[in-house]
Amino acid sequence: MIRSLRNFERRVLPHGVGDLVRQLLLFAAAYYCYQIVRGMVDGKGAVAAWNATKIINLEHSLHVFVEPSVQSWAASTGWISDFAAWMYINSHFVVTVGSLAFIYLFRNEAFYFVRNMFMVAMGIALIGYASFPTAPPRLMPEWGFTDTVAAFTGVRVENEPVSALLNLYAAVPSMHCCFALMIGWPMARLVKPKPLKVLWFLYPFLVMFVVVATGNHYVFDAALGAATAGISALVAWQLFGRLRPAAWSFGQVERAEATA
Repeated sequence: MIRSLRNFERRVLPHGVGDLVRQLLLFAAAYYCYQIVRGMVDGKGAVAAWNATKIINLEHSLHVFVEPSVQSWAASTGWISDFAAWMYINSHFVVTVGSLAFIYLFRNEAFYFVRNMFMVAMGIALIGYASFPTAPPRLMPEWGFTDTVAAFTGVRVENEPVSALLNLYAAVPSMHCCFALMIGWPMARLVKPKPLKVLWFLYPFLVMFVVVATGNHYVFDAALGAATAGISALVAWQLFGRLRPAAWSFGQVERAEATA
């Protein structure tokens, strides 16, 4: 019985149960830190609204304050607004967790580079959330924004018990956009069918549209989310990848493909 379990473990888990537990604990620790930061910004609604106004004024000065127009256009079609709301609800956690599981189980040689990117990105995001709490567009109706996700689901998150698990003022940077890049472009490298490569390459652009069309992020947030992903990839490549090139470098993928 024990031998059968060990054989099953070797077939299913690339490095055994212990390694899987370590990865889960790392992500659990990151989530715990997120909860700590959430407690730090609770009750700072006025500060978050003021910071949001700063972003809106900045976008006005740069002539990129297009979010209300994007929302209005999507709402005028009906189905695009509903699709964006559905994507917003499902993409961030379902696609991200599913992709991480796929990479860990089936392209494990790339997982540790992607994991390191996520750890760095979440650290940067926590600093941003704590130092610059920002109300998302949907909480700023005076600027012409609407909560399309609430309209689609009939539920306003801030009025529900689930709000206790969420940071309502975590707009800067957009981790939806950051996660989409850190999942989409590695997956575009890792999958083999060309249509899937194209879809994964385009996935971050779709997520950027979704977060704007649903009133959950500003263009400024999306840009900072992309910058966070870029910085995290650079740190994972130049720092962690050099510390343990045999284990943490994404270059393993190329070596594995070359010998396949």
